[in-house]
Amino acid sequence: MAGASETIQHGLSEHSHGFGVPIQTRSERIKSIKVDDFAEISTREEQWRYIGSDELGGLDKSGLEEFSGDITASTADGVVTSWIESDHALFGSAGIPEDRVSAAGWEAAKAAYLIAIPANSSPEPSSIEIKSLVSDPSALHVIVHAAKGSQATVVLQHNGDAVLSENIEIIVDDEASLTLVSIQEWNTKSIHSSAQFAKLGRNSKFKHVVVSLGGSVVRVTPSAYFDAPGGDVSLFGLYFADAGQYLEHRIFVDHSQPNCKSRVTYKGALQGQKAHTVWVGDVLIRAAAEGTDTYELNRNLLLTDGARADSVPNLEIETGQIQGAGHASASGRFDDEQLFYLQARGIDELEARLLVVRGFLMEIVQQIGIPELEDRLAQAIENELEGTVR
Repeated sequence: MAGASETIQHGLSEHSHGFGVPIQTRSERIKSIKVDDFAEISTREEQWRYIGSDELGGLDKSGLEEFSGDITASTADGVVTSWIESDHALFGSAGIPEDRVSAAGWEAAKAAYLIAIPANSSPEPSSIEIKSLVSDPSALHVIVHAAKGSQATVVLQHNGDAVLSENIEIIVDDEASLTLVSIQEWNTKSIHSSAQFAKLGRNSKFKHVVVSLGGSVVRVTPSAYFDAPGGDVSLFGLYFADAGQYLEHRIFVDHSQPNCKSRVTYKGALQGQKAHTVWVGDVLIRAAAEGTDTYELNRNLLLTDGARADSVPNLEIETGQIQGAGHASASGRFDDEQLFYLQARGIDELEARLLVVRGFLMEIVQQIGIPELEDRLAQAIENELEGTVR
């Protein structure tokens, strides 16, 4: 179990900024599978700056129940699903928790749902529906393993009523190509925290698409780690927050190997009073990661007054020998020039506004590459927009 025995200092620790100063940079974060190795959640800590313990439904406490909902798999030929125990070699091989909620879920889940993709499997997409039927605080562990040379698409669909701490490990072996789509369409009162760890082998390709639409509090934290040179990762995300809804996405790309590439593109739309989204993009380029090529982008469209979008891109660079590194972030209302362009061609203002929002969000949906799913999500976005800009 790679790194599973690591347990080090608590969230408040002595380091280069002085004793008792909260850890702020990703390279200083602790990693542990034990919930007690993390301090109680405090807004003094950077990763909990926007949300407190009271809003997490008990997911930051020890003693969570194991997930008891339904998991339904429709897999491509050759793809095999099974449950594995925590002593399996793949358990903990992609990454381990960096926050208290993830650690609480890790401790509670004694088995993992494994999706194994062999090299000779069909490239047809596999769909895994994760449906929760109860709202007791619970934990689920999922592992997706793409074997050397394989090509696959896996869709994880979350729905129902849940208070769920989820850990997803994604292992992309050498020369493999994997697309993983994580869709959050929970019922209104659900609380979901999902830590998703991806480890990329030599010359592997990984596309990760997050779509967050439903739930009261949804927090998705994808991380990508390069285990050998030549890896290529693309992280896409779409989120739509309604009144009172809190959606948080924290992305981490750890460039520790030379000649790897990463692209991060997330877009969000918000409407209604106290609709709140948080996007934090962390990219760490370590000293050994010469030849790195990375860029991250976040855009937010505020459809009504009373909505709030926080966007924080971060770069840590430890070597100057890179191909490129950059980031961009913006949040705003409708683009008046786009509206004028459409109206000048005979489209009325209300329909023009709808077209702008559709075009803004559908760029991410179209990254999925599954027409039927793209159509369904497009309709879900239409449903979100209904009555907003009319």
